Amino acid sequence: MNNLNRILAEKLLSISAIKLQPDNPFIWASGWNSPIYTDNRKTLSYPDVRSFIKVELARVIVENFGNANAIAGVATGAIAQGALVADTLALPYVYVRSSPKDHGLENLIEGNLKPGQKVVVIEDLISTGGSSLKAVEAIRNAGCDVVGMVAIFSYDFPIAAERFKKAGVKVIALSNYNAMLEAALAIDYIKESDIETLKEWRQDPENWVPGSNEF
Repeated sequence: MNNLNRILAEKLLSISAIKLQPDNPFIWASGWNSPIYTDNRKTLSYPDVRSFIKVELARVIVENFGNANAIAGVATGAIAQGALVADTLALPYVYVRSSPKDHGLENLIEGNLKPGQKVVVIEDLISTGGSSLKAVEAIRNAGCDVVGMVAIFSYDFPIAAERFKKAGVKVIALSNYNAMLEAALAIDYIKESDIETLKEWRQDPENWVPGSNEF
Protein backbone atom coordinates (compact mmCIF):
# COMPACT_ATOMS: atom_id res chain seq x y z
CA MET A 1 0.00 0.00 0.00
CA ASN A 2 1.32 3.41 -0.98
CA ASN A 3 2.13 5.39 2.19
CA LEU A 4 0.65 8.56 0.70
CA ASN A 5 -2.69 6.78 0.12
CA ARG A 6 -2.96 5.82 3.76
CA ILE A 7 -1.55 9.03 5.25
CA LEU A 8 -4.06 11.13 3.35
CA ALA A 9 -6.90 8.73 4.20
CA GLU A 10 -6.10 9.18 7.90
CA LYS A 11 -6.13 12.96 7.48
CA LEU A 12 -9.50 12.87 5.70
CA LEU A 13 -10.99 10.65 8.41
CA SER A 14 -9.57 12.82 11.21
CA ILE A 15 -11.37 15.96 9.97
CA SER A 16 -14.57 14.09 8.99
CA ALA A 17 -14.07 14.81 5.29
CA ILE A 18 -14.76 11.08 5.12
CA LYS A 19 -17.39 9.63 7.43
CA LEU A 20 -18.13 5.92 7.85
CA GLN A 21 -21.41 4.66 9.25
CA PRO A 22 -21.82 0.98 8.30
CA ASP A 23 -24.59 0.55 10.90
CA ASN A 24 -26.43 3.75 9.98
CA PRO A 25 -25.92 4.31 6.24
CA PHE A 26 -26.22 7.60 4.42
CA ILE A 27 -28.49 8.09 1.42
CA TRP A 28 -26.73 9.65 -1.57
CA ALA A 29 -28.43 12.05 -3.97
CA SER A 30 -28.60 9.13 -6.40
CA GLY A 31 -30.77 7.25 -3.90
CA TRP A 32 -28.04 4.72 -3.12
CA ASN A 33 -27.61 3.54 0.45
CA SER A 34 -24.00 4.05 1.47
CA PRO A 35 -21.90 3.40 4.58
CA ILE A 36 -19.56 6.23 3.51
CA TYR A 37 -19.96 9.92 2.86
CA THR A 38 -17.16 12.08 1.50
CA ASP A 39 -16.98 15.87 1.46
CA ASN A 40 -13.47 17.01 0.59
CA ARG A 41 -14.51 20.67 0.73
CA LYS A 42 -13.87 20.35 4.46
CA THR A 43 -10.14 20.09 3.78
CA LEU A 44 -10.14 23.80 2.87
CA SER A 45 -10.83 24.69 6.52
CA TYR A 46 -7.69 22.92 7.76
CA PRO A 47 -4.53 24.69 6.55
CA ASP A 48 -2.22 21.74 7.17
CA VAL A 49 -4.46 19.29 5.28
CA ARG A 50 -5.21 21.82 2.56
CA SER A 51 -1.51 22.47 2.01
CA PHE A 52 -0.66 18.76 2.09
CA ILE A 53 -3.19 18.04 -0.65
CA LYS A 54 -2.09 21.03 -2.74
CA VAL A 55 1.56 19.99 -2.61
CA GLU A 56 0.83 16.34 -3.42
CA LEU A 57 -1.50 17.16 -6.32
CA ALA A 58 1.16 19.45 -7.75
CA ARG A 59 3.86 16.81 -7.30
CA VAL A 60 1.79 14.17 -9.09
CA ILE A 61 1.19 16.54 -11.99
CA VAL A 62 4.89 17.40 -12.35
CA GLU A 63 5.92 13.74 -12.16
CA ASN A 64 3.22 12.35 -14.47
CA PHE A 65 1.93 15.17 -16.66
CA GLY A 66 4.92 17.43 -17.05
CA ASN A 67 3.75 18.66 -20.45
CA ALA A 68 0.63 20.28 -18.99
CA ASN A 69 0.30 24.02 -19.52
CA ALA A 70 -3.10 24.62 -17.91
CA ILE A 71 -5.12 23.37 -14.92
CA ALA A 72 -8.90 22.90 -14.79
CA GLY A 73 -10.92 22.35 -11.62
CA VAL A 74 -14.29 20.58 -11.66
CA ALA A 75 -17.13 22.52 -10.02
CA THR A 76 -17.82 22.82 -7.30
CA GLY A 77 -15.70 20.64 -5.05
CA ALA A 78 -12.41 21.05 -6.89
CA ILE A 79 -12.59 24.76 -7.76
CA ALA A 80 -10.54 25.96 -4.78
CA GLN A 81 -8.00 23.13 -4.75
CA GLY A 82 -7.53 23.46 -8.48
CA ALA A 83 -6.77 27.16 -8.10
CA LEU A 84 -4.26 26.43 -5.33
CA VAL A 85 -2.51 23.84 -7.50
CA ALA A 86 -2.43 26.15 -10.53
CA ASP A 87 -0.93 28.89 -8.38
CA THR A 88 1.71 26.51 -7.02
CA LEU A 89 2.67 25.46 -10.55
CA ALA A 90 2.32 28.98 -11.98
CA LEU A 91 -0.07 27.74 -14.67
CA PRO A 92 -3.26 29.22 -16.17
CA TYR A 93 -6.45 28.11 -14.43
CA VAL A 94 -10.09 27.57 -15.35
CA TYR A 95 -12.96 25.70 -13.80
CA VAL A 96 -15.70 23.69 -15.47
CA ARG A 97 -19.33 24.11 -14.43
CA SER A 98 -21.69 21.12 -14.17
CA SER A 99 -23.96 22.97 -16.63
CA PRO A 100 -23.74 26.24 -18.57
CA LYS A 101 -24.51 29.43 -16.68
CA ASP A 102 -28.14 30.42 -17.32
CA HIS A 103 -27.42 34.08 -18.01
CA GLY A 104 -24.81 36.41 -19.46
CA LEU A 105 -22.36 34.56 -21.69
CA GLU A 106 -23.78 31.17 -20.59
CA ASN A 107 -20.28 29.88 -19.95
CA LEU A 108 -19.62 26.23 -19.24
CA ILE A 109 -15.90 26.88 -18.69
CA GLU A 110 -15.01 29.87 -16.52
CA GLY A 111 -11.67 31.43 -17.38
CA ASN A 112 -9.72 31.52 -20.60
CA LEU A 113 -8.70 28.29 -22.30
CA LYS A 114 -6.84 28.54 -25.58
CA PRO A 115 -7.27 25.82 -28.21
CA GLY A 116 -4.33 23.45 -28.20
CA GLN A 117 -3.54 23.79 -24.51
CA LYS A 118 -2.64 20.62 -22.62
CA VAL A 119 -4.85 20.45 -19.54
CA VAL A 120 -4.76 18.49 -16.29
CA VAL A 121 -8.17 18.21 -14.63
CA ILE A 122 -8.39 18.38 -10.83
CA GLU A 123 -11.19 16.48 -9.07
CA ASP A 124 -11.98 16.34 -5.37
CA LEU A 125 -13.78 12.99 -5.53
CA ILE A 126 -14.28 10.29 -8.14
CA SER A 127 -17.25 7.99 -7.77
CA THR A 128 -18.78 6.66 -11.00
CA GLY A 129 -16.82 9.09 -13.16
CA GLY A 130 -19.82 10.63 -14.87
CA SER A 131 -19.39 14.27 -13.78
CA SER A 132 -15.62 14.07 -14.19
CA LEU A 133 -15.94 12.96 -17.79
CA LYS A 134 -18.45 15.72 -18.57
CA ALA A 135 -15.72 18.17 -17.60
CA VAL A 136 -13.25 16.33 -19.84
CA GLU A 137 -15.71 16.52 -22.73
CA ALA A 138 -16.19 20.26 -22.23
CA ILE A 139 -12.44 20.87 -22.28
CA ARG A 140 -11.98 18.75 -25.39
CA ASN A 141 -14.86 20.57 -27.08
CA ALA A 142 -12.94 23.78 -26.40
CA GLY A 143 -10.15 22.42 -28.58
CA CYS A 144 -7.81 21.41 -25.78
CA ASP A 145 -6.05 18.17 -24.94
CA VAL A 146 -6.79 16.56 -21.56
CA VAL A 147 -3.46 14.97 -20.66
CA GLY A 148 -4.73 13.52 -17.37
CA MET A 149 -6.82 13.85 -14.25
CA VAL A 150 -5.67 14.01 -10.63
CA ALA A 151 -8.10 13.52 -7.75
CA ILE A 152 -7.96 13.76 -3.98
CA PHE A 153 -9.93 10.55 -3.39
CA SER A 154 -11.48 7.76 -5.45
CA TYR A 155 -13.93 5.03 -4.54
CA ASP A 156 -12.24 2.94 -7.25
CA PHE A 157 -15.54 1.71 -8.65
CA PRO A 158 -14.98 -0.64 -11.63
CA ILE A 159 -17.50 1.34 -13.68
CA ALA A 160 -15.37 4.48 -13.28
CA ALA A 161 -12.22 2.66 -14.39
CA GLU A 162 -14.07 1.39 -17.48
CA ARG A 163 -15.39 4.84 -18.34
CA PHE A 164 -12.01 6.55 -18.01
CA LYS A 165 -10.33 3.83 -20.07
CA LYS A 166 -12.94 4.17 -22.82
CA ALA A 167 -12.51 7.95 -22.80
CA GLY A 168 -8.73 7.65 -22.92
CA VAL A 169 -8.14 9.55 -19.68
CA LYS A 170 -5.32 8.64 -17.30
CA VAL A 171 -6.45 9.16 -13.70
CA ILE A 172 -4.32 9.29 -10.54
CA ALA A 173 -5.94 9.59 -7.10
CA LEU A 174 -3.95 10.57 -4.01
CA SER A 175 -5.99 8.15 -1.90
CA ASN A 176 -8.61 5.47 -2.45
CA TYR A 177 -11.22 3.28 -0.81
CA ASN A 178 -8.97 0.35 0.10
CA ALA A 179 -6.34 2.62 1.63
CA MET A 180 -9.09 4.35 3.61
CA LEU A 181 -10.33 1.02 5.01
CA GLU A 182 -6.82 0.13 6.16
CA ALA A 183 -6.37 3.55 7.75
CA ALA A 184 -9.77 3.46 9.44
CA LEU A 185 -9.04 0.06 10.96
CA ALA A 186 -5.56 1.10 12.10
CA ILE A 187 -6.85 4.15 13.99
CA ASP A 188 -9.84 2.24 15.44
CA TYR A 189 -12.35 4.31 13.49
CA ILE A 190 -14.07 1.05 12.54
CA LYS A 191 -14.07 -2.52 13.88
CA GLU A 192 -12.71 -5.55 12.08
CA SER A 193 -16.29 -6.79 11.82
CA ASP A 194 -17.21 -3.70 9.76
CA ILE A 195 -14.72 -4.47 7.00
CA GLU A 196 -16.81 -7.11 5.26
CA THR A 197 -19.83 -4.80 5.12
CA LEU A 198 -17.76 -1.96 3.72
CA LYS A 199 -16.19 -4.21 1.08
CA GLU A 200 -19.58 -5.64 0.09
CA TRP A 201 -20.97 -2.15 -0.49
CA ARG A 202 -18.14 -1.28 -2.86
CA GLN A 203 -18.75 -4.41 -4.94
CA ASP A 204 -22.27 -3.31 -5.86
CA PRO A 205 -23.13 0.07 -4.29
CA GLU A 206 -26.25 0.61 -6.38
CA ASN A 207 -27.94 -2.53 -5.03
CA TRP A 208 -26.43 -2.75 -1.55
CA VAL A 209 -28.98 -3.42 1.20
CA PRO A 210 -28.04 -2.16 4.70
CA GLY A 211 -27.86 -4.82 7.38
CA SER A 212 -27.78 -7.67 4.89
CA ASN A 213 -25.13 -9.71 3.15
CA GLU A 214 -27.50 -10.22 0.27
CA PHE A 215 -27.80 -8.00 -2.78
